[in-house]
Amino acid sequence: MGMNFLAHLYLSGDDPKIMLGNFIGDFVKGRSSMEQFEPRIIEGIELHRAIDEFTDSHPVVTTSKNRLRPKYRHYSGVIVDVFYDHFLARNWSTYHTEVLPDFADKAYGVIQSFDSILPAEVKYMMPYMVNGNWLVNYSKTEGIHRALSGMSRRTPYESKMDEAVADLENHYEAFKTEFDDFFPQLDSFSKKFISGL
Repeated sequence: MGMNFLAHLYLSGDDPKIMLGNFIGDFVKGRSSMEQFEPRIIEGIELHRAIDEFTDSHPVVTTSKNRLRPKYRHYSGVIVDVFYDHFLARNWSTYHTEVLPDFADKAYGVIQSFDSILPAEVKYMMPYMVNGNWLVNYSKTEGIHRALSGMSRRTPYESKMDEAVADLENHYEAFKTEFDDFFPQLDSFSKKFISGL
């Protein structure tokens, strides 16, 4: 479950349908539920899956996850996703010419414009996301804490995710170095994927 919403939106380029598909990727299960969408949205969902696969199998990301694994076990991947969104938000101007609040407003607008076809969970989540301005608040550690605490409440087992912000603070430079190494590689992978569509 990739909770790195900001990264998925950023990596979509400027096609609204690719952006939508990439954003809802985790909420569309299996081939049959994918077929209800038009081809360009399906390509966005496929981009989402390709990004997740690239991320999950990347040695730098594995280093980040291993730092968390003893305490958080299989939740370590979800936590690293959120940490990396934090670094993307913090260093946004390195990657994008538009300021983050403007990008975020535009992204919320794109997703809400497809309201009639959003998966139920996304429909339910969107007002919280917009009102809490998650994408912008990822740049602050309290925004990250709020995101992880929310996920912690929704997991069926004890995940301790609500404690993870302490690990971010304790190993801040290490996680940042890993993000700075990894993200440009993911960025060029995604651009290649989109140009191949």
